[in-house]
Amino acid sequence: LGAAFLAKASSEPGAKKTASGALITTIKEGNGASPKRADTVKVHYHGTLIDGTVFDSTLKQSEPTTLIVSEMSKCWTEGILQMKAGGKSRLICPSNLAYRDKVMPPLIKPGATLVFDIDLVEVVAKQPTP
Repeated sequence: LGAAFLAKASSEPGAKKTASGALITTIKEGNGASPKRADTVKVHYHGTLIDGTVFDSTLKQSEPTTLIVSEMSKCWTEGILQMKAGGKSRLICPSNLAYRDKVMPPLIKPGATLVFDIDLVEVVAKQPTP
C-alpha cells in the first residue's frame, strides 16, 4: 500500500522526490532562513498514516517543538533542508526512511509509510564553539 501511495503522491503537482526517495511538496513557501544540518529548528508538525490516522501532532501545543536537524530521521533531514523558515511542506516518508520494520504501538505498524505536514517556524543557527 505504501508504494502505491507514494506513486500516486509523486504525480501530484509540485511533488519533488528527494535523493533517498522521500516526497516533499511545498504548501506555503517560506521567506526566512534555510536550515543547515548543524542547526536547531522550531517546528509544528502533524503526522499521519496513509489512511489519515493521526499518530503524532504538535498542533495543539502552544509552543513549537525544537529539534536538531542532524538528529532527525533521514526523511526529515532531507525535507527540512529544502524548506525556509515560515514555510509549510508535506513530507511523505517511505518506511525505509522512517521507522522501517519497527512497530511503534499502537498505530505505526512495520513497513508503514508516514505523512507529515511540517511548519518550519524558526531556524536557530548553531552557535560557534568558543
